[in-house]
Amino acid sequence: MPKYKCFSCGATVDSEEIKELIRCPYCGGRVLKKERPEGGVHVKAR
Repeated sequence: MPKYKCFSCGATVDSEEIKELIRCPYCGGRVLKKERPEGGVHVKAR
């Protein structure tokens, strides 16, 4: 299940928690970024 991080308060939020509102359930922030697993593959654009 994807997790997101709130830019406003830094909370980690499950995708189920933001499914309908697309807001942080803790602070109401609207900008969330999808967290990537550590050591993930990074691809450079050419």
